[in-house]
Amino acid sequence: MDPDLSTRILSAVDALFEREIDFLCELTAHPSTRGNEQSAQAFMADEMAARGLAVDHWQIALDEIRDQPGFSPVLTPYEDAWNVVGSHRSRSRKGRSLILNGHVDVVPAGPGEMWSTPPFAPRIEDGWLYGRGAGDMKAGLASNLFALDALRALGLQPAADVFVQSVVEEECTGNGALACLVRGYRADAALIPEPFEESLVTAQLGVIWCQVHLRGLPTHVAYAGSGANAIEAAFPLIEALHGLEARWNAPACRHHDFAHAHHPVNLNIGRITGGDWPSSVPAWCVFDLRIAVYPGQDLATARAEIEEVIRDAARANPFLRDALPELVYHGFMAEGYALSDDGSATARAAIETIDRAHLGATGEALPRRAITATTDARFFGLYADTPAIVYGPRAEAIHGFDERVELESIRRVTRSTALFIADWCGVEPV
Repeated sequence: MDPDLSTRILSAVDALFEREIDFLCELTAHPSTRGNEQSAQAFMADEMAARGLAVDHWQIALDEIRDQPGFSPVLTPYEDAWNVVGSHRSRSRKGRSLILNGHVDVVPAGPGEMWSTPPFAPRIEDGWLYGRGAGDMKAGLASNLFALDALRALGLQPAADVFVQSVVEEECTGNGALACLVRGYRADAALIPEPFEESLVTAQLGVIWCQVHLRGLPTHVAYAGSGANAIEAAFPLIEALHGLEARWNAPACRHHDFAHAHHPVNLNIGRITGGDWPSSVPAWCVFDLRIAVYPGQDLATARAEIEEVIRDAARANPFLRDALPELVYHGFMAEGYALSDDGSATARAAIETIDRAHLGATGEALPRRAITATTDARFFGLYADTPAIVYGPRAEAIHGFDERVELESIRRVTRSTALFIADWCGVEPV
């Protein structure tokens, strides 16, 4: 890229940065947990329209996506699950097209009293912006829009089609990103500014969610020996699942990007409920588990292993052997994805472009990392033949209390994103 243009783009990002943070604060104030994203998505749609993007704002329909590769099961029909895509159509289309993807849904905030200040009342302190979703990943949504704003401030726009996506469901299924693919949004590359410390994500794990239902025999606690405690019956099953976790973490099982990771696969028992009355032996118990899988690990095989482990442990239990647990899949059924395994010329070009952009924005070489989480990158890389660049700002306490994102890191990522767009897509006069 012309050095003078690069310098002008960086200056334009800096000139707009205060407005970008104001935008991010307003977006973070929307409590967009699953099922409550409507106000945030309406805000995003209005902002895209104000920038002259052609806005597509639609409700996801399960019947349109449930038979597609990458679909994750849900327990109930969708209500008020809305995606927003803003499309820029180039006149010349002389460059390479791009998807700028981000998710607006956030995880639950948890008990409000455990936050220093309310989770959806964003505050700035010591160079950090606090608030649920500020880092994961509303800062990335802001970077996507304001990188385009910086080009526009110079009288320029991408010389290729660009699709700015604000999706839902990333935190539990990924079906929002899948719905964008089914709707026809395709491009030569995707850029997803998830908050991974200004590093290029070379690989990510997949995730399986499963709910395990146990049934017991109710009786008064005075006669507990004649009943079966469904909550206590869950304990040996969870222990057996940790045995599976240990096997999957064995060095021989690991994908090459995680060869040096101490414990890449994590099992989490995220929720357990059961029983009806303190003086009654629990007649039922349900626990929810999340476990990771490697890139290339077959989901059907992994699912069968989980089921076998649970049922073998249940058969060793005097009560459960006659009432085997029921397994319900109710969220992530997500494959792992490794950009490092994509040897295509397009992937190499996308990686080289983000390398140049980061160097131009920060003066430093772009670090690499494999992450033990999942993102929507898999939909583009695995199901659309589209290399997905995951690169975003520094954030802390993601999914925890006092979630925060570093302001200067947002600036650097927006600078890099603007340079990436100009380099990948080319530029033309507005």
